[in-house]
Amino acid sequence: MLVDTIETPNPNSLKFIPNMIVSEIGPVEVFKDKEDATIPLATSILAIEGVTSIFFGDDFISVNKKAPVKWDDLKPGIISEINDFYSKGNKVVLKKKLEKNNDQKEESEVVTKIKEVLESKIRPAVARDGGDIKFKSFNDGIVTVELQGSCSGCPSSTVTLKRGVQNMLKHYVAEVNSVESI
Repeated sequence: MLVDTIETPNPNSLKFIPNMIVSEIGPVEVFKDKEDATIPLATSILAIEGVTSIFFGDDFISVNKKAPVKWDDLKPGIISEINDFYSKGNKVVLKKKLEKNNDQKEESEVVTKIKEVLESKIRPAVARDGGDIKFKSFNDGIVTVELQGSCSGCPSSTVTLKRGVQNMLKHYVAEVNSVESI
């Protein structure tokens, strides 16, 4: 299997494209420091010295590394783990479980609009760079989001957040005054 790699704006993050489905449940980020690394592919990639976190998108995997480690040293091992995972007959890294969720909270119209803009206009652009953006809250005109994957810790994330995300949200949702990241 051929796994493509694409550089991201974050020099410490690389996007791996296995040309297979990665996540059916939406974006998921896994950190080396967390004990919840129960995803087999995440566990094996995080075991590689120098890898700090992994982000699973719909059809890509972003891997973050420590600054002094070189991608030329990490790429072969990461690609090998991805190939090994899929060669064992696995079709998807994160499978969707069919469950009914009756705990859905009633959202305000403004929050619904913000989420729609994030989903349709902003998330696809962020995913092209190997990351994701998650809505966290909206209070007093301030939208709080979480940047994940390649976007987390990226040197240009502040510019992206203020010039891209904030301007886009303010354009489509009049109630938005600013955007902050956690």
